[in-house]
Amino acid sequence: MAIQASIQAGIEIREVYSSGDFEVRLKKDQTPVTLADWNAHLKILQMLQPSGLPVLSEEASDIPYQERKNWKMFWLVDPLDGTKEFIKRNDEFTVNIALMEDNQPISGVIYAPVTGELYVGIPNTGAWKFMFPSPDCNLDTIMEQGEALPIKPRQKEFIIAISRSHQNAETLEYIEQIRKEHHQVNLVSKGSSLKTCMVAEGKANTYPRFGKTMEWDTAAGHALVKAVGKNIFQMDIKTELTYNKADLLNPHFIVI
Repeated sequence: MAIQASIQAGIEIREVYSSGDFEVRLKKDQTPVTLADWNAHLKILQMLQPSGLPVLSEEASDIPYQERKNWKMFWLVDPLDGTKEFIKRNDEFTVNIALMEDNQPISGVIYAPVTGELYVGIPNTGAWKFMFPSPDCNLDTIMEQGEALPIKPRQKEFIIAISRSHQNAETLEYIEQIRKEHHQVNLVSKGSSLKTCMVAEGKANTYPRFGKTMEWDTAAGHALVKAVGKNIFQMDIKTELTYNKADLLNPHFIVI
């Protein structure tokens, strides 16, 4: 269900992307939102409706905590992760859908509509990458025909995935710390949740994020990296991210 919802949302996003008419506006927090965000959100709601589970989406996140705190299972969704990358037209944006149970992700789907990369992760089961899925693609097809993650063995150098649009002094300090511990360190810039996907694939050793992110930004990727034996931790490298908090803002974290 989540796989096909992500693909259908991707179709909606590509239609707006190819039209060039993004209808960009600023939300209350001054972050951009486009017609593609909203169209993808509506399509995902439609596709997930048969599950009967509530949906917490970036584009409908004003559900009172007193209501959602009692949810046993729900969907946590970012219809278009990387809106800034979408506006820049660099293709590095994704659809993120996570199935949550007891405020932890138990499966995650990440789909990059333009590049055709589809990632699926189920902790304690496995993770896969599948290229250019058809609209009726399902988990059985992905498990049979997709590539099991991690795909690429670790390189001799230590690779850090960093944000293409968000850099700060704390990130630079972390990079310098890593340089002291490893002989060769390379940086790779990516947009959206694709940085987390790089860690899951084995194409990056870590992804630090010392800036503002929300729960819907990380949940699907969290499931993906847990499925390959990695995790998303707070700065102590011990405390795992948790979800459905009263404040949906994530603390600073490191994917490793």
